[in-house]
Parts: sequence; structure tokens; C-alpha cells
Amino acid sequence: MIRIRAPQETAAGLFLIVLAVLVFWQTDDLAVGTLRALGPGMMPRLLASLCAICGIALVVYSLVKDGAQLERWSIRGPLFILGAAIVFGLAIRPLGLFVAGPAAVILGSMATRDSRFVESVVFGIGMTTFCWLLFKVLLSLPIPVAPWLLGY
Repeated sequence: MIRIRAPQETAAGLFLIVLAVLVFWQTDDLAVGTLRALGPGMMPRLLASLCAICGIALVVYSLVKDGAQLERWSIRGPLFILGAAIVFGLAIRPLGLFVAGPAAVILGSMATRDSRFVESVVFGIGMTTFCWLLFKVLLSLPIPVAPWLLGY
């Protein structure tokens, strides 16, 4: 009989394994390519494989070592993180990076009660500036910055 000695690690490991399976399922139609010519499915599958390996390691660890019991978790964290991703996705085209970026960071920071609004705003502006420099200036990607002000 197998005895789970660390239920929290088991739950985390199973979550990572399910996430990896979901990624493999969703990227099934993408070409992987080779190491010399990477396909669009290479990186998601590589990261999913690493996720699955970590999940398996956590499950094995939970059978060998004693650990923490499952704790009750709040819906606040996942709700605000998912909401931040949705707001960013819906706002990036019509409002641009300069609005969608800070909005997503501020909304995502509300996932914990420990965050402070002013710090979230400063971090959001800093991250948005970094993303603008990296993606728009250095990589020249067609990301709308402020279509309401500068045009697309």
C-alpha cells in the first residue's frame, strides 16, 4: 500500500503533470522542428516536459519524505491573476501597452493582501517601460504602444 506522506507536494506535483499534459494536447498540431531550425511547438513542449519532470519529482518526494498537509486556499489569488491576464489580452489592442501593462500588473498584485497600491503602480510602470524597450525598441515587434495617442 502506497502512503502519501506529504499531501501538499502531491497536489502540486499532480497539478504540474496535468498542466504539462494540457500543453502537450494543445500544441499537438504545432511542428517541433529540430535544434537547428526550431518550430513553434519546440519551446512550449520543452517547458511542458520540464514541468512534468518537476511534477513527477514532487510526487515521488511526497511518497518518501514527510511534509505539510494540504492547507485551505483562497480563490483570491487565482481569480486576480487570471483576471489580470484577461484584462491584458482584452486591452492590449485597443488601449496599447502603456495602459494594458500597468493595469495587468496592478490587478495581478491584488492577488495578495500584502501588496501596496503605490508600489504596484511603480512596478507596473517600470515593467511596462522595460517591455516597451525590449519588444518595441530593441526587437521591433508590432506591439501597439498607445494607439489612442500615437496611433497603431
